[in-house]
Amino acid sequence: MTFSWLNDLPPILFLGGKGGVGKTSVSSALALILSQAGRRVLLISTDPAHSLADAFAQPIGASPTAIATNLDAMELDPEQQVEAHISEVLAAMKDLTKPSMYPQIERQLKLSAQSPGTQEAALLEAMATWLDNFQHAGYDHVIFDTAPTGHTLRLLILPEAMATWTQGLLKHSESATRLQGVVDHLSASRQHSPRHPLAEPQQHGTQDLSDRQQQIAARLRQRQQLFQRARERIKDSKQTAIAFVLTPEKLPMLETERAVTQLQQAKLPIAALMINRNLPVHADGVFLQQRRQQEVQYQQQIKTLFAALPKTFLPLFETDLQGLAGLQRLATALQQAKWC
Repeated sequence: MTFSWLNDLPPILFLGGKGGVGKTSVSSALALILSQAGRRVLLISTDPAHSLADAFAQPIGASPTAIATNLDAMELDPEQQVEAHISEVLAAMKDLTKPSMYPQIERQLKLSAQSPGTQEAALLEAMATWLDNFQHAGYDHVIFDTAPTGHTLRLLILPEAMATWTQGLLKHSESATRLQGVVDHLSASRQHSPRHPLAEPQQHGTQDLSDRQQQIAARLRQRQQLFQRARERIKDSKQTAIAFVLTPEKLPMLETERAVTQLQQAKLPIAALMINRNLPVHADGVFLQQRRQQEVQYQQQIKTLFAALPKTFLPLFETDLQGLAGLQRLATALQQAKWC
């Protein structure tokens, strides 16, 4: 059957799958199809082991790079995102704290760069920002070529956790502000009382402290709202589609099964499967015949395991698909593919 998903693709697409199954090639081919249909497309790689530049055989940086008519691409660098994030936080904290605390804040932030989850949090914020802004930047679609499955799952589920975490910080900040109000009130009530000569000196700048707390709360609210918008967009099937790429082999099949189950439990919109690198019918030889027999078994298992999901089987090409000409071959195969 002809699957209308390619024609009715929502504005946001995530491509996931086990490492080495061809996610980058498939996402690039999909981007070409959409761009050639007259839609402006931004293709973003979130995989630390970037291969978009290799796929298109041209340099691609951390900002949108023109690839073809209506098609731009970029590679989010996790380390660069962390450095930029820490620099931004450091600048903000210096506005909100006393100068004597700057060295300690800077040391703690630099140590946090090596903490588990820091890169994922920085990537998530960059992704959420692009989810917010890609249409304002003039794009009709944004396609995320993601890291291997486990990383993809964390990135897709992380907005929920980050929103909850930020809400906790916000409540803590609001509690601190209320406590400071009580302290200020008590301090004011004692202003007319004689001070004991051994009493602590009165703190100065309590109003500045209140202002700083309000600014911190405002930043937390902005971050919370950013993650909430990302979560709402990712969960909305009218805005987002999540597709998986796999090959007709045991490990990619089982890993995809686990990923689909987890995302369905999280109520995220799984749209389709693309089974890549299937032996073409004209491939011959004893070795390939044996390989095809095993492949047919896995193809049937894939059809059974994922009976409820639209899926298509893409051919294995005789050479690597590099550059626009190579990726165009895969794009053509996608456009001509039958879906079941």
